[in-house]
Amino acid sequence: MQLAQLNIAKCKFALDTPEMKDFVDNLDEVNGIAEISAGFVWRLKDESGDATQIQAFDAPSLIVNMSVWDNVEALKNFMFRTHHRDFMRRKNEWFERLSEDSYVLWWVAEGHIPDIKEAKERLLHLRENGDSAYAFTFKSNFTENDLT
Repeated sequence: MQLAQLNIAKCKFALDTPEMKDFVDNLDEVNGIAEISAGFVWRLKDESGDATQIQAFDAPSLIVNMSVWDNVEALKNFMFRTHHRDFMRRKNEWFERLSEDSYVLWWVAEGHIPDIKEAKERLLHLRENGDSAYAFTFKSNFTENDLT
């Protein structure tokens, strides 16, 4: 099994504004770090190389990030032990605080590439039911063994 993740963010400003410049200008670098990180499998992207133009939700200000990793530790290492961490610290500059869960984790069969529909279903399930083996957050400790 491998770990899939969806993360959504509501932009405070349009992506082409000066307020978002630092975020947008560093997307390629941070995405590149992800792709060379140990345990990285796949990430959602369009022809431009990122997912900021993929409209997964009705609100155009909501952007998505979705990826697959070998395990939770690999994702956490990327998030908290690389240059990505510096941008997470600045998220309040660029993104609104959401009142509902803004990310979800779930286990997928090795080689399975999730689509947006699947990811949105997992996020909705998490919001409606809380952490479970089907859809969870870092706060829980569900492993692929919990699926059986």
